[in-house]
Amino acid sequence: MRETETNGVHLTHLRHAELRGCVSAPRVHLSGYSCLTVAAALFYTTSFLHAQLTSAEKQSSVGDAPSAALPLAKDLSGKLTRRNVSRAMRKVGDWQLDRAETGFSQDWTFATLYAGFMTVPDAAGAEKYREAMVRMGKKFDWQPGERLAHADDQAIGQTYLDLYRRYHDSAMIGPIRERMDALMQLPDDKEEPLWWWCDALFMAPPVLAKLTEATGDRRYLDFMDRQWWITSTLLYDRNVHLFFRDKSFMDKHEANGAGLFWSRGNGWVIAGIARVLAEMPGDYPSRPKYISQFQEMANELASLQGNDGLWRPGLLDASAYKLPENSGSAFYTFAFAYGVNAGILDRKKYLPVIKKAWAGLVSHIYQDGRLGCIQPIGGAPADYTATSSYVFGTGAFLLAGSEVYRLSH
Repeated sequence: MRETETNGVHLTHLRHAELRGCVSAPRVHLSGYSCLTVAAALFYTTSFLHAQLTSAEKQSSVGDAPSAALPLAKDLSGKLTRRNVSRAMRKVGDWQLDRAETGFSQDWTFATLYAGFMTVPDAAGAEKYREAMVRMGKKFDWQPGERLAHADDQAIGQTYLDLYRRYHDSAMIGPIRERMDALMQLPDDKEEPLWWWCDALFMAPPVLAKLTEATGDRRYLDFMDRQWWITSTLLYDRNVHLFFRDKSFMDKHEANGAGLFWSRGNGWVIAGIARVLAEMPGDYPSRPKYISQFQEMANELASLQGNDGLWRPGLLDASAYKLPENSGSAFYTFAFAYGVNAGILDRKKYLPVIKKAWAGLVSHIYQDGRLGCIQPIGGAPADYTATSSYVFGTGAFLLAGSEVYRLSH
């Protein structure tokens, strides 16, 4: 951990300056200081954290939040028919691809979008997106990001491996396999986990699971399994069945006194479990543990769904947030639909949740294809505008659409 002081208020920042974003003023738990002092602390904290964004995260192509009101799409329906779902996916996917391709990077932000592109069904223009992903892979010579141990730089490997599965080109798998081979030489550390923040459970574990599927080498899955449960032991609250973003959030609270559980953070996790289960052999020894955790989280998250079908940035104090948060909501929709499709979640219970969630997501698509209400890069609940749109949220929406499409008639 790295600590600093701002205007006399003691603030803790995550090691390696990797915390992205900030907590908005009404939800910061800082007792014993005047409002003026806290306001000053928040101002400087926001500036400090913004300065920690990587160059890739700062790219304008990653996302923005226009201040002007925009017209919502009138040609879409949230009803679960394959025609409706594919039209919504294509509208959002085309807008995002046209807007973002020139800025493609190896960063986690775009890696999430790439994962979504790879799941688009044929009826929604899959070939167009696959071709764009091949162009992307060639642009980067199929290399992951630069940092050896950082899950954010490994997430792009999910798409490389999905393309390898389709085209069987050894160039697509070589660099990411080499990276993960090196990663597995690192020792386990229960005190300072390799995946010390919950987002990482979406970024790296599916890569390792896909490597086992692609190569038949179970060492990748075994390494993933050890690291997953090290992180889970540290960050999973077994009472509320949700993940803390990282250990610094364990003593933070919402305005109503409830624990601070970030919506997108838990979205990363439950989507990560789904992506791992999709690759994990049915006879893998610890598979029942993943299913159990998946079911526990799904049950809790379903109970927190808003009347509009969506979830707020902070899960346990929804009334404190004026807007829904569509990246977390899309990840939940993806996970619930995957769970029903895979026979892991009860269809009768979860299909109404999925229908309501998908309709809620579609209601935030603008006329040009922008998906709004996506919280910017951050590490905790925060405020944003209805027009806020970022590539990782689009990726989550496409993932959700891919499984909802399978459910649709």
